Amino acid sequence: MSKLIGVRFEKCTPIRYYMTGVANPVKGDHVIAETDMGVELGEVILDDCDKDKVNPPQPVRSIIRMATERDVQRLSEYEQREKEAFDICNEKIKMRGLDMKLIRVRYLFDNKKIIFYFYSENRVDFRELVKDLAAIFKTRIELRQIGVRDEAKLMGGVGACGRTMCCASCMPEFSPVSIKMAKDQNLALNPSSISGICGRLMCCLGHENETYKYLHSLMPSTGDGAVIEEKGIEGVIIGVNVLGQTVKILVNNDNVKEKEVVEASVKDIKVIPRKEKEENEEIKEAQDNEENHEQDE
Repeated sequence: MSKLIGVRFEKCTPIRYYMTGVANPVKGDHVIAETDMGVELGEVILDDCDKDKVNPPQPVRSIIRMATERDVQRLSEYEQREKEAFDICNEKIKMRGLDMKLIRVRYLFDNKKIIFYFYSENRVDFRELVKDLAAIFKTRIELRQIGVRDEAKLMGGVGACGRTMCCASCMPEFSPVSIKMAKDQNLALNPSSISGICGRLMCCLGHENETYKYLHSLMPSTGDGAVIEEKGIEGVIIGVNVLGQTVKILVNNDNVKEKEVVEASVKDIKVIPRKEKEENEEIKEAQDNEENHEQDE
């Protein structure tokens, strides 16, 4: 009976879904299947998937066949051929004086196409380069221009944290990252501190964003009033520590030193939201005015 499986064709790339047909692969097996780029060899990552949960795009293709040991060996052979093709393509790029940086070469499993990935800030006319490469390799040639984030993903490397970059180790697809995420995490908005090797905002900002959103929801806002009843302290919140769940309070009590700042846990304070605080001040001011008016009479 045919079942739905998840197959990954390269490390840290999206999982694609296929029907098994008459084959019966399990997790860890290698299979041959057709993709949008051509026939490729991939590894079964998920077996017997629930269609309702994974919601695969329709129509779902079937795998061509199970991979043999010889098929897996061919991948190692292609790695050596890819290195040779990389050097040849680089020579042709220099010879034609093209403004492009070759990043990677990839042979498809059926050897009917070679993909050359390159980076360039500008649009490149590579038609003559394609002719040169087709004449040498006698197969279909595809040149694909990629961005700096894709370049980092393909090249790999170590981030500022000392670990392998997220995009090359655990991120099948890029997620949007914004400067607001850095602000919410109270990071210094220094480009060198919040940018990855690619020069763009670090992907890990997005990993922690939901946690910071939740922690922020538990915190008062700067400018809110705060009361520590046990210590008889009242003041205004001038700073928050989201991870520590603490606040800094500018004390305005008469019995303490002027402009003294104390730090307290959110659990130990009573928060008076700014709007409510302003309304209370207006009521108190009106009451004071009324009392003064009665005394004058």
